[in-house]
Amino acid sequence: MIQKQQSMILFSPFMALYDLVVPKDNLLRKINDLIDFSFVYDEIKKNYCFDNGRNAIDPIRMFKYLLLKSIYDLSDVDVVERSKYDMSFKYFLDMAPEDSVIEPSSLTKFRKLRLKDVKLLDMLVNKTVEIAIEKGIIKSKAIIVDATHSKARYNQKSPKEILMDRSKKLRKAVYKIDESMKDKFPTKTSTDILEDEMEYCQKLIEVIEKEDTLVPYPKVKEQLNLLKETVNDDIEYLQISEDKDAKVGHKSEDTSFFGYKTHIAMSEERIITAATVTTGEKNDGKQLETLIEKSMTAGMEVEAVIGDAAYSEKGNIEFTKKNGMKLVAKLNPSVTQGYRKKEDEFEFNKDAGMYVCKAGHMAIRKAKQGKKGEGRNQVHTYYFDIEKCKHCPFKEGCYKEGAKSKTYSVSIKSNEHTEQAKFQESDYFKEKSKERYKIEAKNSELKHRHGYNVAKSSGLLGMELQGAMAIFTVNLKRILKLMS
Repeated sequence: MIQKQQSMILFSPFMALYDLVVPKDNLLRKINDLIDFSFVYDEIKKNYCFDNGRNAIDPIRMFKYLLLKSIYDLSDVDVVERSKYDMSFKYFLDMAPEDSVIEPSSLTKFRKLRLKDVKLLDMLVNKTVEIAIEKGIIKSKAIIVDATHSKARYNQKSPKEILMDRSKKLRKAVYKIDESMKDKFPTKTSTDILEDEMEYCQKLIEVIEKEDTLVPYPKVKEQLNLLKETVNDDIEYLQISEDKDAKVGHKSEDTSFFGYKTHIAMSEERIITAATVTTGEKNDGKQLETLIEKSMTAGMEVEAVIGDAAYSEKGNIEFTKKNGMKLVAKLNPSVTQGYRKKEDEFEFNKDAGMYVCKAGHMAIRKAKQGKKGEGRNQVHTYYFDIEKCKHCPFKEGCYKEGAKSKTYSVSIKSNEHTEQAKFQESDYFKEKSKERYKIEAKNSELKHRHGYNVAKSSGLLGMELQGAMAIFTVNLKRILKLMS
């Protein structure tokens, strides 16, 4: 149950401590002063009961716990542990110094029960853009677009392999301190049954938790917490698959990743104005219209869009022209789909420089065909592995039985690109193109400072939640920096 005025004024004889130990320039104090978090209550109250059960923990406090996880890149257990003794954490959480903290498992329930059906990513991005506009920070009328990838938490391992790997690391951490623990550990499983491995992990956890001399060691504690979180927090995903939503995407012709993509739009002041999270194989350019529309909904006035060659496909050129915007994206002769029917189109992967068929197979080589100056366009022809085509479930209408090769050709230049090619040579285009580096730095900040290089949970919804908190964090930090 939640009461309408859940947050109350704190009466504690120790509140004055905060003025002594949390300085005015502390990041968490500045965030508390910058934003009124009551909007969180308004958005998620529909997922609470108002007239039945015991009082719930203040939803704003629970949200702030998740924000602290993102700011400092901590696990559930570690963020709760730190909030026991870090006064800046307690101040941020609106707690009295002597207040007790929550159970870490409460955060799992909050994510799964209270944040369901809440479009958290759009809500948090829009809130920060609103603040930035109110503070007079966003003055530009251009957005920079790009996509960044995050590896799946479990990669392409079986559920049993995941648990075996986690338990192995825990045992190794214990052996460095006390090798005699081998005699106390349960017998390893000899079957391929997932339930047996889960039972073994639970027994291992129970044995180690009984050893008061081992648990305080940070190396043991970290691995123990990771194994417990894997077994408890993601147990339903482990029972289904390693990560049913994650897909293989390509960073280049020779390198790939297994996970997700976050497509981002950002103002020239480096405030993220829109984001969408997709599976790893999705094409960057197809998300442009959504990013523009979301940025405008958030309050941005968009006159120019800056991106790489992935965004210069024919549909995006037409869309931006129709809406009176300038598309500052270098023309790639291979991005246009020509005059094919929609159902016959293949997706272009700009990182690998190759087309990918509907079955997810990438072309193995390409060649240029046609002659210049003959009044017709040249084409790029992409060649696919014929052995894969022979056994492909989508071969009907795509591969002709008995054919010795399978190719896909695209026009190097179409009429839709003529004006764009001229625009590319303008001083405006060249000057605006120089702004694109800013979004690369933003992607790096998300990954290296806020743990966005790897998914912290399984599934697309979990990735969206992680993206929402990480982007909310970097936007707040950027607003504070520009204000100072």
